[in-house]
Amino acid sequence: MPEPMTSVTFPPAFLWGAATSAYQIEGAVREDGRTPSIWDTFSHTPGRTAGGETGDIAVDHYHRYRDDVAMMADLGLNAYRFSVSWSRVQPTGRGPAVQVGLDFYRRLVDELLAKGIKPAVTLYHWDLPQELEDAGGWPERDTAYRFAEYAQIVGEALGDRVEQWITLNEPWCSAFLGYGSGVHAPGRTDPAATLRAAHHLNLAHGLGTSALRSVMPARNQVAISLNSSVVRPLSQDPADLVAVRTIDDLANGVFHGPILHGSYPRSLFAATASVTDWSYVRDGDLAAIHQPLDALGLNYYTPTLVSAASGTADGPRADGHGASTHSPWPGADDVAFHQTPGERTEMGWTIDPTGLHELIMRYTAEAPGLPLYVTENGAAYDDKPDPDGNVHDPERIAYLHGHLSAVRRAITDGADVRGYYLWSLMDNFEWAYGYGKRFGAVYVDYATLARTPKSSARWYAEAARTGTLPPAGSAAA
Repeated sequence: MPEPMTSVTFPPAFLWGAATSAYQIEGAVREDGRTPSIWDTFSHTPGRTAGGETGDIAVDHYHRYRDDVAMMADLGLNAYRFSVSWSRVQPTGRGPAVQVGLDFYRRLVDELLAKGIKPAVTLYHWDLPQELEDAGGWPERDTAYRFAEYAQIVGEALGDRVEQWITLNEPWCSAFLGYGSGVHAPGRTDPAATLRAAHHLNLAHGLGTSALRSVMPARNQVAISLNSSVVRPLSQDPADLVAVRTIDDLANGVFHGPILHGSYPRSLFAATASVTDWSYVRDGDLAAIHQPLDALGLNYYTPTLVSAASGTADGPRADGHGASTHSPWPGADDVAFHQTPGERTEMGWTIDPTGLHELIMRYTAEAPGLPLYVTENGAAYDDKPDPDGNVHDPERIAYLHGHLSAVRRAITDGADVRGYYLWSLMDNFEWAYGYGKRFGAVYVDYATLARTPKSSARWYAEAARTGTLPPAGSAAA
């Protein structure tokens, strides 16, 4: 049960964290045995990323991690979620580990613990070793078994010091943007492969969870981070409600169905019957996927508004997931997406904290008794230093205040939310958008790689220090 709290404070044990991912911050892509991932290949393919930008250097966290951890401590963070680069640890995606690659993460974990910061390890944040993609990638069943081997390697190396583990980050993006719309690596556009990938990501989660538990202390927590969509109808017309059901199945049920309940929604099978026969779901798969979780991570940015398509003008692709002539939604050609009303971030995403409250309460009901963490939430703005070198971002402070207030309201309503990870710790490589979208609480000058905490970082530090949200108009030092 959540700890008692007043109307203005968070539980004393609440984790105040920030999150990053390996390809977005590490750089050093050719050092110490690391080989290309699908994002190295994708970003080096002309036309795939804004300005042809890549993560080759990113923000050079691989060499600057000690300073970055010191900065986290300075900001009062008590938790840090980072991901491991699979191809840094296991360059071909199979076989023995490269110890020098594991050593980087050992040093990072030791540095975090020395500063009193709780590490949370994400095993997979979209950077599949290219050699595994060349063998078929996530649409191939073997990739799930390779992931389980990789999970065991990392669990053996870090499980004595890291208690919080996340198998996969946003498998929806890996499957539906990587193999459906093609706006993410590996850039394929095959509706059937999208659903095959989704199933094998689920299987990887289940097998990886078992692998981690076979080598780690029982006290460790294993979770998954889902970017479950808050899907709302344009109207209460029955056709619009059917559209909601279709997208809810494709965005949410395809993952939480087998992971939390041991089955896929029957309505998902019906909606996608023209795309795939699901024959790759073998006997025993659902039991393997349906491993008991110790926690669930929820990533939230903006709600989704849908209706039945009234014609080609509506289009099925105006859904905030990047420009593509291919839909990420197999079997949903009769669904139209709409821009939700309200103020928007630099990504064009509508700001709506009520969606985060709704999401938390949904999973409080969907998985009773399962602790929840907000493992990503944040906003991109066009941040710039002033003449004195300070970076003021009042819009982000307002965003954080609104969304953290929604988290607090959910706790008051009975949700067991145990932590919040701001996305992101610092500006970084924002996937296909290159370096043009700044999500960080810390500003990075990409010419010098100097880090400057923004006013939102100071505001968040005050919230972490006191367990109470400062006024949205303040930027406490």
